[in-house]
Amino acid sequence: MSSVYSISPDKLARLVGTPKSPLIIDVRTEEDFASDPRLIPGSLRRNAELVTGAHQVKDRLLTIVCHKGAKISQGFAAYLRNEGAAAEVLEGGFVAWRDAGLPLVATNHLPKRDNQNRTLWVTRERPKVDRIACPWLIRRFVDPHAVFLFVRPSEVIAVGERYGAAPFDIEGVFWSHRGELCTFDVMIEEFGLNTEPLKRLAEMVRGADTARLHLAPEAPGLLAASLGLSRMYADDLEQLDAGMLLYDAFYRWCRDATEETHNWPSHKAKN
Repeated sequence: MSSVYSISPDKLARLVGTPKSPLIIDVRTEEDFASDPRLIPGSLRRNAELVTGAHQVKDRLLTIVCHKGAKISQGFAAYLRNEGAAAEVLEGGFVAWRDAGLPLVATNHLPKRDNQNRTLWVTRERPKVDRIACPWLIRRFVDPHAVFLFVRPSEVIAVGERYGAAPFDIEGVFWSHRGELCTFDVMIEEFGLNTEPLKRLAEMVRGADTARLHLAPEAPGLLAASLGLSRMYADDLEQLDAGMLLYDAFYRWCRDATEETHNWPSHKAKN
């Protein structure tokens, strides 16, 4: 039964992947998680017995997910609200989301998390297309707190080994180009995020990243915007922040606006 402190799977699905998505916290028991170790996109795993740190997330809505949306998530959310956080429960929990056929993130290839529960990733410095698109995908759908290290190409593997970061978009690693596919394609496939909007965006990224601009009419525009950002920002992390907004816009176009056209004048005066 819905309440003022709950959200339906359909409504949450419209928010996931956008900047307005709540922070989703998965508090399923270890037994329930082991039976299906996938996550709702953008989720963080937490021990339901450890309700701490609510003061750190008071400025963001939280959606709590347990197996069926019952006692564990209800109690966890109520405790958080008592601590001053805005917390709601996913109606029907993980089971309702799964049974609705909504996307779930495979976790078997995720890197180990650091002591702040963040995944670490490392790639070549001075990103252009794939190395901005992949961090966007990870932050929006896999780990909202993921950390990205941009280093000299010759040091990517060594830095990854030293700091436990997953290398991506370089040759000879798991997260890299495969045949005609770019790293963004590979991440969508491996994470199980094969939604129509993301597949459309992947065509644009692949075209822009591999000099095959004919793959999507939008690919030249994405390439132009990406190269422009690389000229505007000397700091890779500042460029990533700006690129997040760019990919947010392209994703919303892929999801909601592909049929919309624009002309001028938009309203011709009647004779």
